[in-house]
Amino acid sequence: MNGTNSTATTLSCKVQKQQPTVVQNKQLNHPRITTMAALDIERCELECEINNFGHRTYLNGRDRLIVRRGQPFTITLHLRSGQFQPGVTTFSFVAETGPSPCESAGTKAEFSLSGAVDLNQWSAAVSCHSGNTVSLSICSPPDARIGRYSLTMTQGGSTRLGDFILLFNPWCPGDSVYMEDEEELKEYVLTQDGLIFRGTEKHITHCAWNFGQFEPGILDACLQLLDMNPKYLSNADQDCSKRNDPIYVSRVVSAMINCNDDKGVLAGNWGDCSDGVSPMSWNGSVEILRNWSGLACQPVKYGQCWVFAAVSCTVLRALGIPSRVVTNFLSAHDSNSNLIIERYYDENGTIIKKTRDSIWNFHCWVESWMTRPDLKPGFDGWQASDPTPQERSEGVFCCGPISVKAIKEGELTFKYDAPFVFAEVNADVVCWMQRKDGSQEKLSFFNRVGQRISTKSVGKDVREDITHLYKYPEGSEEERHVFEKANHQNKLLKPKPAPGLHLKIKVTEGMRNGCDFDVYAVVTNNTPKPKLCRLMFCARAARYNSTVGEECGMKDLLNMQIPPNEEKQIPLRLNYSKYCEAITEDNLIKLVALLIDYETKDAMLAVRDIYLENPEIKIKILGEPKQDRQLAAEITLKNPLSEPLQGCLFCVEGANLTDGKAIQEPIASVSPGQEAKVKVYFTPKQSGLRKLVVDFNSNKLRDVKGYRNIIIGK
Repeated sequence: MNGTNSTATTLSCKVQKQQPTVVQNKQLNHPRITTMAALDIERCELECEINNFGHRTYLNGRDRLIVRRGQPFTITLHLRSGQFQPGVTTFSFVAETGPSPCESAGTKAEFSLSGAVDLNQWSAAVSCHSGNTVSLSICSPPDARIGRYSLTMTQGGSTRLGDFILLFNPWCPGDSVYMEDEEELKEYVLTQDGLIFRGTEKHITHCAWNFGQFEPGILDACLQLLDMNPKYLSNADQDCSKRNDPIYVSRVVSAMINCNDDKGVLAGNWGDCSDGVSPMSWNGSVEILRNWSGLACQPVKYGQCWVFAAVSCTVLRALGIPSRVVTNFLSAHDSNSNLIIERYYDENGTIIKKTRDSIWNFHCWVESWMTRPDLKPGFDGWQASDPTPQERSEGVFCCGPISVKAIKEGELTFKYDAPFVFAEVNADVVCWMQRKDGSQEKLSFFNRVGQRISTKSVGKDVREDITHLYKYPEGSEEERHVFEKANHQNKLLKPKPAPGLHLKIKVTEGMRNGCDFDVYAVVTNNTPKPKLCRLMFCARAARYNSTVGEECGMKDLLNMQIPPNEEKQIPLRLNYSKYCEAITEDNLIKLVALLIDYETKDAMLAVRDIYLENPEIKIKILGEPKQDRQLAAEITLKNPLSEPLQGCLFCVEGANLTDGKAIQEPIASVSPGQEAKVKVYFTPKQSGLRKLVVDFNSNKLRDVKGYRNIIIGK
């Protein structure tokens, strides 16, 4: 630390690459009590370029000072006359944040010049002086409040030296967001793009996302978000005094990403989005945050869970908190906190909506890395927060942060919202069939929630399964102990013996959007005598949050005979001509099979969601990628449908590639079997690995995603 600072200081005495701040002196109207002459300061250089590079904030730009707490930064004073005299010249500083800075609240600090900086408190020391220049090293404590600061020097009068932004510092061992591994820091703080996983637990897909936390205007929007939160608006001093705590800040962010209680960033919509932007159309967080900030903090339309989580991840990374987006497949929404998701079907296998409980194909939230001094030891590390507005927490639509380890250990009394998150990955599913006479019968149904919990791997574009961080192996003694601690009685019941009949749904590979294909209900008779049954097998368009739409395939076999110890496969043909108008941009079809044994009256249920694959977007880079040199990309997509595509639009963006904007290239129509092709031009602003993210939309193929990694040379 000291060696690095010394190098920066030596340079700062000679290099000034930004416009200097002209200092205004305000003399106090009282007699000086010292005979020493005050420094006659002409200007102060904040050394933004050197400091921002040393504090890993240079991607935010070099025109203002952005530093991290617990790490020294350098400023240079230029004197009109005289010079600094060690041991003789003395002065002090005031650093302030918030509307009413106060020392007792931690939003104001007064500190004097000392022999060396103290990394644990506000401090300042002369690092070098030569002629009419004095270089100072200034340090904030690792638990300082984050936000916008002013820095003033006092020496009988007050001299405003300039303003700076202070962020969390995950590289500082004393910071509560400290993360030791350098590769993880690069991924979870500095990387501006990533992958978000969607689809179904049996067919996981992914899309690239432009987090863009260092793009112009994004940090300002993130700080504005903190200043628009209701806690700040009702008591700004108290809110600012708590901004040293990542637990508090991440909870504020969780509430402010949705607009349900406040002037938050995003409005959620799981239905008709024609009066806004479909959540599927977004490629990143940049346009969302800029729109919100630029339109007087009016909510941006629209978001769904992965959009809420991704924007939250952008904000937290921008503020310096290591964060990542996580996807939980077969995610339970337990609205009444009984750890049971009850689902009702009629005798035809149609879902009857009787409760607010649901199981989503997938659900995304964000994890952030921090210590938890408010919990007992052992629960530091990854903390889950969920900005998607589902249930209220302390009267507000937010969720978390809750220790991921606490979820695994069944610690449901821990802050915040442990029971809700525990249910998302552990709730039991109970299904009922409601007969025409109103009576209900429990269905034999096997389905476990909380499957294949996923996030992007560090440094690689592959999925990392982190289910083991949330739960012990199914059936293990550790899992049983957790269920006992959490009082999860339904999970502790001994399973009933399997019925003589077994039902499952089987699908084939390559279920592509635009194709006709078969799916199968597979019935196995494990008894020594024949069985006479009724089978209802239905396909309906679905959304990822479990709501269903139009029917696109149905088979009802009233008298199906199954010989003893044999298996029957019953196909159901799904034709594009029927499902094309029914499916949503989620590309999901829900298959439900209901089997009733006439002899025993036993009823069995099987449910499976299938994802229809979109065509591939091909991206070809033309020319050698170099920083500050125009580059072209040729983007193509082949129309796989038997009908033309109308109103086609490619949207392209990438952090440090497209100048923080989305490039739009429309195409009127694309005939069946033909290619939609565009060429886009952009100028990379930074070297390194970048992602060019593409969305293709049309009347028939909606929000097809693609991306290409590009290594930009210097």
